[in-house]
Amino acid sequence: MTIPVRTLVIRAFRILAVAEAFSWAALLAGMYFKWIAKTTELGVEIAGPIHGALFVGYGIAALALWRLQRWPFVVALFAGLSAVFPFATIAFERWAGRRGHLTPRTAVPAGTKETAGV
Repeated sequence: MTIPVRTLVIRAFRILAVAEAFSWAALLAGMYFKWIAKTTELGVEIAGPIHGALFVGYGIAALALWRLQRWPFVVALFAGLSAVFPFATIAFERWAGRRGHLTPRTAVPAGTKETAGV
């Protein structure tokens, strides 16, 4: 049994959205200790690269879903913008999920019209 690529990308996107938000929290905590408490830079040194990798992974997954799910440009734009603001990826993931943007659907062949189920 194989899982369709679309389903795998959606699952990866959802996981990356939550992981990216947690990495924001770790990075913000690290920045507190580095800049406010002035005790250690270790938090930033560890959380920074992890957050960067998750940020890039989230962006790649969002671009893939833009193509696979045929998201309107505005949806893809909000997906990208949500990665810039702390914890916004979770809000976007929930918003997109409620509106069906994260539901696997089959591609419609070019030149055919989609109907409203009639």
